[in-house]
Amino acid sequence: MSGNSSNGNKKVKVAIAGVGNCASALLQGISFYGNSYSKGNEDEKIQGIPEGLIAYALGNIKPNDIEFVAAFDVVESKVGHDLADAIFASPNNTIKIADVPSTGVKVQKAKVLDGVGKRLNERVKISDSPPADVSKILKETGAEILVNYLPVGSREATKYYVEQCLDAGVSFINAIPVFIASTPKWQQAFANKNLLCAGDDVMSQLGATVLHKTLVKLFVDRGVKVDETYQLNVGGDMDFYNMLDEERLEDKRISKTSAVAAMAPYEVPMRIGPSDFVGFLANDKVCYISMRGRYFGKVPVEVDVKLKVVDAYNSAGVMIDAIRGTKIAIDRGITGQLDSVSAYCFKHPPVQRPYVEAKNSFMEFVEGKRER
Repeated sequence: MSGNSSNGNKKVKVAIAGVGNCASALLQGISFYGNSYSKGNEDEKIQGIPEGLIAYALGNIKPNDIEFVAAFDVVESKVGHDLADAIFASPNNTIKIADVPSTGVKVQKAKVLDGVGKRLNERVKISDSPPADVSKILKETGAEILVNYLPVGSREATKYYVEQCLDAGVSFINAIPVFIASTPKWQQAFANKNLLCAGDDVMSQLGATVLHKTLVKLFVDRGVKVDETYQLNVGGDMDFYNMLDEERLEDKRISKTSAVAAMAPYEVPMRIGPSDFVGFLANDKVCYISMRGRYFGKVPVEVDVKLKVVDAYNSAGVMIDAIRGTKIAIDRGITGQLDSVSAYCFKHPPVQRPYVEAKNSFMEFVEGKRER
């Protein structure tokens, strides 16, 4: 299941924009799996796939082959600090699963633009350091990929990082619901520079969207007509606090809704999206999904589901797979948008696919059986 690649265990040089809970989970996860598998016995390595990863070695790239070379944020508690320390700085509040050794990478101050909304500005202090030259830093550090972890609603800030990547010759992975990889204009811009983009809006390992997609597809495949459905989400981290700004939610609602709607061949009345901030939940996310439909003889059926997860870690393994898939594509000289990587790892990809089909296409791409 490891696939083939010319990587040869070279490091994958990655930059991060936005050092929040998701960045924390990503770094801790890489440290966790790097340590546990390097020290574990051979039988353990052979028998199981690590939880949350599609494979331990994907195209010969292991989790700890990912090397962070640059990081950008705007919050005073993080700017100027080593990335390994910044991921634990307030207001980050996800649980700790691993110690992260010093990276030697100082978090650089970036332009704020619309990266901090009205609500978030109430909770964080913006660093007064001058903004760094992002393009220059990306070039100097040899970054191959930039992962966009900015807060939801950061349209202008996301486009700014896209432009910096295009200028610096760096591929772009978009973890948030601003439409880059799924927009022809940006697909062509990356292709013109012989670069890659993947996204948009990372889909958790077992999160609200993938669960809701699977339920709708199950109804459809089993001949049950879906009459209506809704999904409500609450959490207690700064992501949910930021999303109290309703005007920042338009793309998020579109991303989540389109992913679920694509599973039915007919229009289904639905309401999907973040609902409220509950501070004591910290980085826990609670999701409620309700579905109503009709089966044989128009007899009604209802399904109500509650899902509770630690939000940041739910997407960390998916992002490790997305980074490795993108590196495989870089080594193969592929340019433009990555359809199979995006369909498996993101809510609003260029091409929507049911989960099983998306996973199969991702692995076919890794094994060289699919072009992109």
